[in-house]
Amino acid sequence: MKLKKLPDSLTVCKAASLADINLAADFFFIGRTREEISLVCRTEDVPEKTTDRDDGWRGFRVEGVLDFSLIGILSGLSAVLAENGIGIFAVSTYNTDYILVKEKNFDRAMRALAKAGYEVTD
Repeated sequence: MKLKKLPDSLTVCKAASLADINLAADFFFIGRTREEISLVCRTEDVPEKTTDRDDGWRGFRVEGVLDFSLIGILSGLSAVLAENGIGIFAVSTYNTDYILVKEKNFDRAMRALAKAGYEVTD
């Protein structure tokens, strides 16, 4: 399975309002519930008004379009990273999955995944 490194530093935060989020940005994930508006975005695109934020994330995506019948994609990735003591923040789109790890663990995560047989590209 191929994994592609994302080039940017990322932030996980809670936005105060949807109106504060730059919807023209080229990379972001929004999750909205009755309790919060969660946002993952490039650190340079974090809204001014956030109620909480955690900087210092890097990520990678699973290459290609994943069929919904595929089982265990996230489980396999997270197991390798867990075995190496690396926590994750996962998000998914219709097409594929994205895994974020703290920047301090990123290179170690890439090495662990490559050792486990994943093909990691820039």
